Amino acid sequence: MSTALPSLDSTMGGLYIGILASAALWGVTTLQTWYYYREYPKDPWHFKALVAVVFVLDTFHQILIAHTGYTYLVTHFFDPQFLGHIVWSIVTEVIPAAIVSFIVQCFFISRIWILSKKNVVVVGVVSLFVLVQLVVTIVYLAKAFTFSTYAELATIKGWSMSINGTTVASDTSIALVLCYLLRNSRTGFRRSDTLINKLILFTVNTGLLTSIDAVCSLATIAALPNTFVYISFFFAQSRLYSNSLMATLNARNHLRNDTTNGSSSISLSGIGGRNAAVTDPSFHPLGIANVAIRIDTTTEYNGETDVDNSIDRKENASFNSS
Repeated sequence: MSTALPSLDSTMGGLYIGILASAALWGVTTLQTWYYYREYPKDPWHFKALVAVVFVLDTFHQILIAHTGYTYLVTHFFDPQFLGHIVWSIVTEVIPAAIVSFIVQCFFISRIWILSKKNVVVVGVVSLFVLVQLVVTIVYLAKAFTFSTYAELATIKGWSMSINGTTVASDTSIALVLCYLLRNSRTGFRRSDTLINKLILFTVNTGLLTSIDAVCSLATIAALPNTFVYISFFFAQSRLYSNSLMATLNARNHLRNDTTNGSSSISLSGIGGRNAAVTDPSFHPLGIANVAIRIDTTTEYNGETDVDNSIDRKENASFNSS
C-alpha cells in the first residue's frame, strides 16, 4: 500500500521556482561578466578582481541551492519524513549571498564617499545600515547551523525577517543618497544635466531592485510562515546584487557614447554642484572610472545653425556655420 505524498506546491514548489529564477539570473551574470572582461580590458586590477570574486561567489551560491533542490526532490524522492529536515546547503547558501551583498553595498558606498566629497556623516549613516544587516545575518547563521529541522528553524523567524528588513533599509538608503547627490551635482548645462538624469534613473532601477525583492521576501515570510514562498525571493537576492554591480560597470561605454554623440565634446570635472569647475576631464559618474563628461562652452556645428535662445544663454555657446 503506497503512501501519498503531501502537497508540495507551497514548500518544495517555492524552492524549485527560486532555483529556476536564480539559475536564469546566474546566466545573466555570466553574460555580463564575459562582456565586462571583453569591453574593459584596461580597467584597474581591483575592478577585475571585484568582478571575479562576485562571479565565483554567485556560482558557488547557485551550486548550493541546486544541491538543496536535488537532495529534496531527487535523492529523497517519496520520502515525506525527510522534508522536515534541513539540508546543510540551504543554510550554507546564506554565506556567499551575504558576502556578495556586502561587497556590492560597499562598492556603492565608495561611490557615495566620492560624490559626497568624503562626507563622513552621510557615509557613516549608510554604512551603519549595511553593518547592521551583516551582523543580523551572522547571528541568524550562528543559530541556524545548530538546528536540524524546520520546526526548530521557525523559532528564529524573527531573525530571518530582520535580514530582509535591514536589507530594505540598506539598499533604499544607498539608492536615495546616490540620487540626492547626483541631483545636487547638476551644473545647469543641458548635456551634463541630461546625463545626470540618466544616471539617477539608472541608480533607481538597479539599486531598488534588491529592495523590492527583500520587501517581497519579508511580506511572504510574514504572511505565509509555513511555506517556502519567501525562499523564491531570497534565492534571487544574491543574483540581483551581482547584476546591479555588473550593470553599473558595463553601462560606462553606453554613457560615454551618449556624451560624444554629435560634434560637441563634453567634459566635466568632479561634480559638486552648479559651480563645479569644468576644466578637469576627470569626472566619473558614480565614481566609476572611464566615464567622463566635458562641457565645452564653444561648440562647432556643420551646416545650418538653429539654436534655441534659452540654450544659447544658459550654455554661453557660440555657433558657427561652416
